[in-house]
Amino acid sequence: MSLPQLSLQAARHLHLAAQGLLQKPRRGAKPTDILPTIQRMSLLQIDTINIVARSPYLVLFSRLGDYSPQWLDNALSKGELMEYWAHEACFLPRSDFALVRHRMLSPDKMGWKYRQEWMHEHAAEIDQLIAHIEENGPVRSADFEHPRKGSSGWWEWKPHKRHLEGLFTSGKVMVVERRNFQRVYDLTHRVMPHWDDRLHLLTQPAAEALMLENSARSLGIFRPQWLADYYRLRQPALVPLLDAWQREHKAMPVMVETLGEMWLHADLFPLLPQAEAGKLQATHSAVLSPFDPVVWDRKRAEQLFDFTYRLECYTPAPKRQYGYFVLPLLHKGRLVGRMDAKMHRKTGVLEVIALWLEEGVKVTATLEKGLFSAISEFARWQGAREVTLSRLPEGLFTTCLSGWETGTA
Repeated sequence: MSLPQLSLQAARHLHLAAQGLLQKPRRGAKPTDILPTIQRMSLLQIDTINIVARSPYLVLFSRLGDYSPQWLDNALSKGELMEYWAHEACFLPRSDFALVRHRMLSPDKMGWKYRQEWMHEHAAEIDQLIAHIEENGPVRSADFEHPRKGSSGWWEWKPHKRHLEGLFTSGKVMVVERRNFQRVYDLTHRVMPHWDDRLHLLTQPAAEALMLENSARSLGIFRPQWLADYYRLRQPALVPLLDAWQREHKAMPVMVETLGEMWLHADLFPLLPQAEAGKLQATHSAVLSPFDPVVWDRKRAEQLFDFTYRLECYTPAPKRQYGYFVLPLLHKGRLVGRMDAKMHRKTGVLEVIALWLEEGVKVTATLEKGLFSAISEFARWQGAREVTLSRLPEGLFTTCLSGWETGTA
């Protein structure tokens, strides 16, 4: 029996459908949308860079449109979400605690995220910190003394920050809320009073099998080698897993133009006839975060979207090709470009320092309308009254080369 045949465009559209980025939202966002949106992606990566909206808030905005970032904070404090090392540091549904618990119990396998020598060396202090939380309630690292300058001249991490990070990675404490994006920690046994490792702990293979299922569902359509990166798994045995998924009708192989054999998750089976007929339409234009699941696996983004991308904020300025914090631009199923932007919060200005279109992307009225709308909505959501433009591709925004007002009061 021959495999379903899909164009590359159809494969892209199926992936975006799985991610919630195929079409514009049909209604205004609600606070109750936060958890299901994260469940759809499985993970929401955390990053603290604040030159525009912080990444986790931006990833949600790309899918929900205008919403209050406070809703994400509230979902964490209400216990719908938790934080842990998944792809990297991520928000994930608290109901997925069982998926990562085995990592907490083997922190020595977590590399740089856990320093066993530090925890042993400071065991007495750490015991005192745990007793302090037990008696006085949740804490931030900011609640403790200021760091000192080390011999190198750099400000060192305060010891309590290191203690809390170690306790977090080893599952002794959990993040129960964020205040001004600072983590607030409480003891895990208080956060998860009904959890019992003896009764509820999954083995590593069982947990990783569920992680791989989540990865497949959230990718929607995938090459097998893309699965492991989603939760940073090491060389899972994929051939028997895919065979089992096919028998159980959880996934099926399809043939994709230029990419060859790929796999389609069962949640997207209803969209397959449309995709085969080339009738699965993409309508969404959006600004994406560098840490959006669509682009966080740089090799996958290059293979699926022909989009070569790397984050240059850690590259010395003279060596940057594009800029400090460059944001991918999605337009109707394609990653059509990228922009280097900065939000000036005091003046209410979103500065587009530079915008580039990908090779072969032509400026059309439809493209310009989509990007104008996406950038304007992105600016308004952050409270910008004005968008300013500097470096642009030839022919783009010719009627407003210096920028425009957003209409925000």
